[in-house]
Amino acid sequence: QVQLQESAPDLVNPSQTLSLTCTISGGSIATNYYYWTWIRQPPGKGLEWMGGIDYSGSIYYSPSLKSRTSIAWDMRKNQFTLQLSSVTPEDTAVYYCARAPRVSSPFRNWGQGTQVTVSS
Repeated sequence: QVQLQESAPDLVNPSQTLSLTCTISGGSIATNYYYWTWIRQPPGKGLEWMGGIDYSGSIYYSPSLKSRTSIAWDMRKNQFTLQLSSVTPEDTAVYYCARAPRVSSPFRNWGQGTQVTVSS
C-alpha cells in the first residue's frame, strides 16, 4: 500500500519561496504509469490542482501558477518536490500530494496534507 507524506514549513514570510516535499513509501515514483501531483485547498475554498510529474519525468503545471511553480523529483530518495515563489497570504492553504494511476485518472492515493500559512 503506497503512502504519501508531505513536509513543509508551517509558516512562510510573504515574498519568500515555499518548498514542499512529498515522500513516497510502499511504491516507486518511477513505476509505470503513475502520476504524482500537488493539490492545495485554501481556507474556505475548493481544491486547486497545482501541477504534477509523471512516471517518465514529464512535468505539468497549472497555467495560473506556472510562472511561480517548479516541480522536480529525486528518484534516489523517492520524493517529489514543489517550489512556489513569491508567496502571498493568498497562498495560505493545506497542501496535499497525491497519486493517480495515469495522468488523466482520478487521484486515488493522498497524503494527509500539511498546513502552510503565509504571514509576516
